[in-house]
Amino acid sequence: MIRLHVAQPLSPAAPVAPTLDQSRYLTQVMRLKVGDELLVFNGRDGEWRTSVAEVLKKDVILRAEEQVRTQTLGPDLELIVAVVKKARVETIVEKAAELGARRVRLVLTKRTNADRIRLDRLDAIAEEAAEQTGRMDVPVIENPVKLDALLDGWEAGRRLMFCDETGGAPAITALQNSPSPRGGGASARSDDGVGAAPQSSPSSPGPPHPASAAHQPPSPDGEGEGRAKWAILIGPEGGFSPEEGERLRSLPFTTAVSLGPRILRADTAAIAAMTLWQAAIGDWDR
Repeated sequence: MIRLHVAQPLSPAAPVAPTLDQSRYLTQVMRLKVGDELLVFNGRDGEWRTSVAEVLKKDVILRAEEQVRTQTLGPDLELIVAVVKKARVETIVEKAAELGARRVRLVLTKRTNADRIRLDRLDAIAEEAAEQTGRMDVPVIENPVKLDALLDGWEAGRRLMFCDETGGAPAITALQNSPSPRGGGASARSDDGVGAAPQSSPSSPGPPHPASAAHQPPSPDGEGEGRAKWAILIGPEGGFSPEEGERLRSLPFTTAVSLGPRILRADTAAIAAMTLWQAAIGDWDR
């Protein structure tokens, strides 16, 4: 069944107005008519079965019928990505949404040299991936901030899994032996021999992206109990500078890991790191 992410509150018989683009998709692509059903979610009120109540000239009006799933969230995992080429960043955001990241933070390093990033485009990619994967929230995509600012504003209690290209324990072993009860992150090397490392996320290193507030999911009672907060950092083309690498390795909340003997591009590294994290200590045990 079709799933849509919407902004409005959801409750019995509540009217729901999709965006113009969503309305065109429902009527012109999927050919829905009055009475047809679809699922909607807003990241706060769970997932609802709705029906098409009206088809107007440009808009569609839906009516919420019943809640089919209560609101849940996955582990508190952030993916932190040094800005690389636009196409690779878009792939990373899509896969981060599919693999359960709650947030994607973009960082600028000393060796960052990449295309201009369109946050509205990344928001749309994250939203579509969330709709297709069945998750009930959309990852927040944050404005780019400098790496130093990110580390200076580090959030208390969040672990960092740092994939150290100079050495580290195998990721699965390091995660399972982590001092935190549950949680982890990983980094890797990036494009064309690039270094990438997982890193933590701060509470508020810079101004939030305007869409973040709308996408920010609540924290339901009991959700995530026993699971630590983690972050994964993927580095820039050319890797981190020696000074950046030294600082990352010195952090007290860091778990250094290896993603294997091969050099991975940024998008491959992000997928591999998140997969290892989820397999070791994420929500794949549900």
